[in-house]
Amino acid sequence: MSHTVIMTGATRGLGRVAAERILAGSPQTHLVLLARGGAGAGLAEELSRDGHAVTSIPADLLSLGSVRGAADEVAHRIDGGTLPPLRGLVGNAGLLYTDDVTQSPDGFEATFAVNVLANHALVRRLQDRFEAPSRIVITVSDAHFGDFRHNKGMMPGPSWQDPARMARTSAFPRPESTTAGGIAYATSKLAAVHLVHEYARRLPPGIDVIAYNPGFVPGTGLSREAGAAVRFVMRAVMPLATLTPIASTQQEAGQQLADVVLGRTAAGSGSYVDRTSEARSSAESYDAERERRLWEVAEELTGPFTR
Repeated sequence: MSHTVIMTGATRGLGRVAAERILAGSPQTHLVLLARGGAGAGLAEELSRDGHAVTSIPADLLSLGSVRGAADEVAHRIDGGTLPPLRGLVGNAGLLYTDDVTQSPDGFEATFAVNVLANHALVRRLQDRFEAPSRIVITVSDAHFGDFRHNKGMMPGPSWQDPARMARTSAFPRPESTTAGGIAYATSKLAAVHLVHEYARRLPPGIDVIAYNPGFVPGTGLSREAGAAVRFVMRAVMPLATLTPIASTQQEAGQQLADVVLGRTAAGSGSYVDRTSEARSSAESYDAERERRLWEVAEELTGPFTR
């Protein structure tokens, strides 16, 4: 029986690989790509050539109005029968800015807007459209550990503050610095893990929510909003790390993400999957009071959820 899976971050990197593998592993999937500009439409046309059902709906994840509009369009098509029942959401899009001063159109810190608020708006806006069994997968990062073992010194650790403060620019010291941008990124990924825990508590039975960590995957386009020097290093130098055990290729990470989405990787709701198997996230990511507060702020900043 055909069903709908929505995906962000599918037009490049490991997401591009995962989109192909999801369709190959589940031919009954109707994949809906949410992407800016013509990138989603071009990919949908390309993936459809093999007989797969792929649809593109424009969405700018920096804009909550655009995210809500895309979610409403999905709901409208499901209700009208032009899309089959909703069984999956893959929140794979992510951004890393090299500062903590870049604003979204809504006035939020841009990294937090894409990595946290956009996913929350999609989950909540479409919550009543999911049919069990469903699987929501949010791509996170081991940057949320903040230690050398996981980050090899390439990323500063998270620095938790009240979510209402983190959602705004200049939440961290020397906000115009690359270090502040890295802290904002690591903290946003910690927030994403927290929200996965909270979704597991609040969403109806049969809707499983999983955090997937691909590890270090060079060349994904994550830093495409960074400066020219950083982009060069990430594009030309860091891919050499895939020759060592510390990094994964885009093909490896994309297949792993697809395996989580398709249920080939065993994982319960609220769990953290590290590449190929369920693992434990950082000790800091288990804090029910922090998760409750984050939920409250995300609800306030991304609502309302009625149509």
